[in-house]
Amino acid sequence: MIQHNGLDHLAIVVPDTEAALKVWRDALGFPLLYSEEVNHGTVRLTHLDLGNTHLQLVQPLTPNHPLQAWLAENGPGLHHFCLKVDDVGSAMKNSPLPTAPEPHQGTAGKRAVFLDRASTQNVVVELTGK
Repeated sequence: MIQHNGLDHLAIVVPDTEAALKVWRDALGFPLLYSEEVNHGTVRLTHLDLGNTHLQLVQPLTPNHPLQAWLAENGPGLHHFCLKVDDVGSAMKNSPLPTAPEPHQGTAGKRAVFLDRASTQNVVVELTGK
């Protein structure tokens, strides 16, 4: 079993963060917490407060980012949910399900890793922590 500390965020892939903020912040009233570019400026992650978790808007910033193809196929929408863990390396080592081979940069200096979709019935699940 993966030892986790609950839900960290729900992630929506968007082609334009400012347009998405007009829906999620302006129309629905979710407060903006922070926005940052990660992974060498290839993606913008913007967090809004849902009360008990975050909504993460994920905007790919480079033409060759894998999420560009995802957007072209699916359009904007729910991409994954993310669980909080104490330590990503330990979670990877002890996970009963396969993970990506290497962690990636998450928000606010955290590390993150995706579980293998084939082992989660094609649901995209991310783990994040130190």
